Amino acid sequence: MDLRQLEYFVAVVEQGSFSRAAAAMNLAQPSVSRQIALLEEELGQRLLERTGRGVTPTEAGQTLLAHARVMLNAASQALSDLKEMHAEPVGRVVVGLPNRVAMGLGVPLIREFRRRLPKALLSVVEGLSLSLREGLIAGRIDLGLLFDPAPTPLLSYEPLVRERMVLVAPSHYRLPAQVGLAALADFPLVLPGSHNPIRSLVDAVLLPRRIVLNVVAEVGAVHTALAVVEEGLACSILPDSALRLRGPDAAIQAVPIGPPAMRNQLVLAMPRARPASRLIAETARLLRELDFRSGTHSR
Repeated sequence: MDLRQLEYFVAVVEQGSFSRAAAAMNLAQPSVSRQIALLEEELGQRLLERTGRGVTPTEAGQTLLAHARVMLNAASQALSDLKEMHAEPVGRVVVGLPNRVAMGLGVPLIREFRRRLPKALLSVVEGLSLSLREGLIAGRIDLGLLFDPAPTPLLSYEPLVRERMVLVAPSHYRLPAQVGLAALADFPLVLPGSHNPIRSLVDAVLLPRRIVLNVVAEVGAVHTALAVVEEGLACSILPDSALRLRGPDAAIQAVPIGPPAMRNQLVLAMPRARPASRLIAETARLLRELDFRSGTHSR
């Protein structure tokens, strides 16, 4: 069994016939049929069912098909990696960033990417961590930063930074130096909706303690919650870095929550099934070097 035979086999299955596979590969049909016959003989398994309308894989053929695609993809990636070893990375890489992260780090990320990888194209997709996670699993995004994502065997997570959550209040509120978990119930709150990682974290910490919050409104984005707080309509529970979304003259204040402290986590997420190209690996290295607290590049 060699890669050429696997390539022929996959083409026949995908095209549904020997003749269409041969035409797609610019080969003579007897040559394709011969290689498939040799493959079946070597494996001692019938791989294809011949019908009047073409061919379909047998149970053994379906099993081989999954492995064949993996092996062919790995071989293609290996060849690409070897070619790239001494060349400047080219191509397009799609990076997913939560909206809040993109506002602070989008510019330094693009600036440093252009400096290091001038022949490659960076495409930044912004959104909520939940939608970015779905894009990574579906293959629309190559790598991304996510806040407190749900575990999945399809993605690898590398923790990058943890932030303390704070109570954000209008400037006229009288607040203590810090607010205990139980005392959060005393404040009218505007919080992100139930599918937002911030809300999931707050619920995961408070619900087991039977602390019921006074939620007066739910919003879809952090900057909206901050705008509501600045208007004096409610308080909010947000990561400390979210305060950078408002100017220094914003009519808001913040105090730490705890003890115990409540912290979120930002992770670098990458699909497990797809081998990382050199371009993706270089982009991942760049993301690790960003200064998430100041919104700059750390080197």
